[in-house]
Amino acid sequence: MTSRDEMFRNIVAEHQELVLNTCYRFVFNREDAEDLAQEVFVEVFRSFDQFREESKLSTWIYRIAVTKSLDHLRRVKRKKRFSSLKRVLGLADAADNIAAPSMNNPAEELASSERAKVLQDALDTLPESQKIAFLLSKQDGYSNQEIADILNTSLSAVESLVHRAKKNLYNKLYASYKKH
Repeated sequence: MTSRDEMFRNIVAEHQELVLNTCYRFVFNREDAEDLAQEVFVEVFRSFDQFREESKLSTWIYRIAVTKSLDHLRRVKRKKRFSSLKRVLGLADAADNIAAPSMNNPAEELASSERAKVLQDALDTLPESQKIAFLLSKQDGYSNQEIADILNTSLSAVESLVHRAKKNLYNKLYASYKKH
């Protein structure tokens, strides 16, 4: 085994959980997150020679994971729009709407999925920059300076993005739960 292969295996071992969790926080689907994590490491392997050490390796890998996750979400949105158009035109396959069976308690599964959907819907209403800054800060625990490095922006811009995201989420979640 070459030293490059060994180095890459160490990188994957060290960053695999971070990348998987990062992707999951964007897509809320374990299988998609695993696929995206694999894509991230393929990209890391392909472009490792371009890593210029201007930031930490973990920051560079994280930036790739965020980009891949956002690209995935954009593809899904395009697919949903196309699927909606197919339904309107009567071209949709009815089997596409059948959900896979769940192994959990149905009541627990429903409550959990409803809470996740409310949160995901609220997150989806945020501008992309606020959503990314919020997820990096509150879910991944990055400092504002690390987020500024990941997003290639200033510290004050990150502080503002996180503050506005929290305020917007609070308003949206409060309004949502007030209805119920």
